Amino acid sequence: MTKLGLASTAPLSGDNSTLAFDVERVRKDFPVLAEHVHGKPLVYLDSGASAQKPTSVLEAMDEVYRTSYANVHRGAYYFSQHLTERYEGVRTKVASFLNAASDQEIVFTRNATEAINLVAHSFGNRLQPGDEVIISEMEHHANIVPWQLLRDRTGINLKVVPVADDGSFRLAAYEALLGPRTRLVAITHTSNVLGTVTPMKEIVRLAHKAGARVLVDGAQAVVHGKVDVRDLDADFYAFTGHKLYGPTAIGVLYGKAELLKDMPPFLGGGDMIRMVSFAGTTYADPPHRFEAGTPPIVEAIGLGAAIDYVNAIGQDAIAAHEAGLLAYATDRLLQVEGLSIVGTAKEKASIVSFMLDGIHPHDVGTIVDREGVAIRVGHHCAQPLMERFGVPATARASMGLYNTRAEIDVLAEALEKVKEIFG
Repeated sequence: MTKLGLASTAPLSGDNSTLAFDVERVRKDFPVLAEHVHGKPLVYLDSGASAQKPTSVLEAMDEVYRTSYANVHRGAYYFSQHLTERYEGVRTKVASFLNAASDQEIVFTRNATEAINLVAHSFGNRLQPGDEVIISEMEHHANIVPWQLLRDRTGINLKVVPVADDGSFRLAAYEALLGPRTRLVAITHTSNVLGTVTPMKEIVRLAHKAGARVLVDGAQAVVHGKVDVRDLDADFYAFTGHKLYGPTAIGVLYGKAELLKDMPPFLGGGDMIRMVSFAGTTYADPPHRFEAGTPPIVEAIGLGAAIDYVNAIGQDAIAAHEAGLLAYATDRLLQVEGLSIVGTAKEKASIVSFMLDGIHPHDVGTIVDREGVAIRVGHHCAQPLMERFGVPATARASMGLYNTRAEIDVLAEALEKVKEIFG
C-alpha cells in the first residue's frame, strides 16, 4: 500500500475516479452533502477542520445508544461485557490501521491535542532545565502551546525549524538544530495550512541518531494516506477521529510500549489504577494508565466504523483521488486573476491555502458562503506560520474523499463573484 508522502503525486485517470474509486457513489454515503445552503447545493471544502460523517458511522453510534449502551470495564452484566469487547476491539483495529506492534500501544484520548498534551506532561515530566524540544514554524497551536507550557514549567529550551518559501520543511536546518541536549522532536506529518507532507522518516532517523525521541502530529496525515508507525519508527503518533470521517471527542496516541511503560499518568481517577488507598496508589499498565474516567465509548465505536469505511474504499484509491483534486484545484484556482497560493511544496496533501489581492480572507469566506461553498478563513490555529509568510490570514480549501472537480469549479466561480463585488 502507498505510504503517505508517496501518494501525493499519483495521477488521476478520468474526471472523478481512479482505481476502483467512484466519487458519486461515495457521496451518497454522506447525508449532509445533499443539503443546500442559501438555496445552493452545499460544497463542503473544510474537511481539514473537520470531515463529514458517512451513514455507517452515524448508524454504528446510534445502534449502541439505542440497543446496547453501558459503561465499560466495570460491569458483570452482558451489556457491559459485550460493549467492553467492542470498545477494546476498536483499539485493536486502530493498532492495525497504524501497524502498531500491539494494541497496548494505543491510548484513547479526546483528540490529537490531548494526545500531545499527554506526552508533554507525562514524557515531559522527565526533562530537565536546558533540555531541548524541537518544533517547526508550520505547527498547529496544539503542537506549540503544550511545549511552551512545558518550557515555562521546567526551563527547557524550545527550538524552531524554519519553513522554506514554498512551504517545504528545511531538513538541513533541522539537522543543524539537533544537539546533545535535544530530548524530543515534535513535528507535524502534514501541515494543516500549507498541505506540506514533511519527510518524516528522515526526521525520525536524524532525531534518533542524536538520541532524541519523536512525536508526530498526524491529525492531517492519516486522512490522506497510509501511515505505518513502525516503518516511520515514530516514538509517539497522535491523530483525531473527527478528521478521519469519525466523530468528535475521540483521539489516539500511539506510543512505543517501552516508553509508555515508563511514563507516569497524565490524569488521575477511575480505571487508570491498580490499587488505591489513602497511603498511596499504584497504577494500571498502559494504555489504561492514561485513560482516567469513563472513556469515549460510543465515540470509539464511531472511530472504528470510520476506519472500516476508509479501509473498505482503500487508502490507495482515496490518495489517488485526492491527488487529482489537488492538481486540478491548483491549476483551476490559479486561473483566478489576483489569486496566490500559500504553500507550494512538491509533497502536498489536498489542502490549498490562498489569498486574493486586496481582499481580506474573511470577506472571501463570507461571500463564497452565499454560493453554498464552505471554506476555512483565518489563521487556522497557526499564527506563527501566518507571521512567517507575512499575512494576517488565508482562505483555505481542504478536500476529502467526497469532493469533486465540479465543486472546485463552483469555488472558482464564487471567487470571481468576490472580485466583482470588490471591483
